[in-house]
Amino acid sequence: MTSIDTSYYLSNQSRGSTGSTLGKEEFLKILMAQLKNQDPMNPMEDKEFVSQMATFSSLEQMMSMNKSITNLVQNQTVSPVIQYSHLIGKDVSYYKIDEETGEVQEPKETIKDSVVAISEKEGYAVLELANNQKIYTDEILKIEQPAKE
Repeated sequence: MTSIDTSYYLSNQSRGSTGSTLGKEEFLKILMAQLKNQDPMNPMEDKEFVSQMATFSSLEQMMSMNKSITNLVQNQTVSPVIQYSHLIGKDVSYYKIDEETGEVQEPKETIKDSVVAISEKEGYAVLELANNQKIYTDEILKIEQPAKE
């Protein structure tokens, strides 16, 4: 009788993906294979089966929650221009900045002007004012409705 060298056969078999994550499809396949191939004289205990089904249910819920959180994060990442667009037409107050040093001038002088546009610089919103000044949103001291003329 001729014997078959199983090491050659098994070494050439595809092993599937090498990723360490197990999806719900793979989990179900493993569970079904386990049920099909169990010993009929010593079947899987009810507790084990319930435990595995609970694990599967938990896995499915986590995947759903991950998808929901990913969608939420994508919806929250709004351009700073859009995020601060409601300031257009409003009056903002801010401290006068020394153009040479970039620091607040002493004594502190408050300037009030109207926002005419919003732009973006390096991911931050920049308010463009009627007096041709540009300030970052973190420089705002006060926001007001413009005085009625």
